[in-house]
Amino acid sequence: MTMPTIDSIDTKILGELQRDARITVAELARRIHLSQPAVRERVQKLETGGIIRGFRTSVDAQALGYGIRAIMRVGRCETARIEKLIAKTPEIVTAFNVTGEDSWILEIAVIDVRHLDAVVSRFCSLAVTSTSIILKALREHHPLAPAQRN
Repeated sequence: MTMPTIDSIDTKILGELQRDARITVAELARRIHLSQPAVRERVQKLETGGIIRGFRTSVDAQALGYGIRAIMRVGRCETARIEKLIAKTPEIVTAFNVTGEDSWILEIAVIDVRHLDAVVSRFCSLAVTSTSIILKALREHHPLAPAQRN
């Protein structure tokens, strides 16, 4: 699959969709001063080209009963075993395989400290872990524009 060329109109479309994925094609067309068929075609091109991977709903973890969000760093470990544990741990919101001293950085959502301990304990048998409770998220799901070198 070849990546489509991104122009300034596509950049505007991506910005609007990242701010509000539920925007109608009519409203999107109005905001970027293009016809609805042209907008629909461009969005489809961005989807087909793999630029737009999907549309998601952002939920409030606290409103769902998760009182604590945390970042858990997991040290070097056997990849297959950790991947299997990540797959069967629903509290893991995001999992990154990384370079450096840690092998994995996991974002988790739990009900309380007891729940946090239970989740972290599952990983302690596989590797050294370090956990930090998130006090405040300053930026999440920030819209991305096409990369440019300055």
